[in-house]
Amino acid sequence: MSQSPAADKPKQTALPSIAPKFAYAAGDPQEGNLATPINSSQLTRWFINQLPAYRPGVSSFQRGLQVGLSHGFWLVGPFVALGPLRDTSLALLAGLLAAIGVVVIATLALLAYALSAPPPPIATLTTPHPPTDLSTPHGWQELARGFLFGGTAGAVFAAVLLLIFSL
Repeated sequence: MSQSPAADKPKQTALPSIAPKFAYAAGDPQEGNLATPINSSQLTRWFINQLPAYRPGVSSFQRGLQVGLSHGFWLVGPFVALGPLRDTSLALLAGLLAAIGVVVIATLALLAYALSAPPPPIATLTTPHPPTDLSTPHGWQELARGFLFGGTAGAVFAAVLLLIFSL
């Protein structure tokens, strides 16, 4: 008696998937986003999606400009008040230059990240529609350019305000 080739092979049955149906980031279960009452609330989603990094309809340069303005602005105060020249007449100038130095270092870090060919942003629970312009090195370079310009302008603006209100 001859048997068919199909009869020689053991029968394979498909096992039902016992893994829970989670929305894993990039398919990695170690990077899941657990829905909690805080991060899944409408207020939290609205707030996060209004930040410059996630606001729809904003170019990479504008994102960097807005983030840079705020960072440059808040970096001046600690350098003026807590820096090594805090008790001298050069405290404001030293604080301004130190803040601009930190902005330049952060810009170089952004440019280095842009050169690393970053992966595209992944949609999460709080940001279901991440910006697509940050999926290319050019988008990150534009963000870094805006960050440098905005950070310098924010630091100068803060120094001018400190100069005016210290008179």
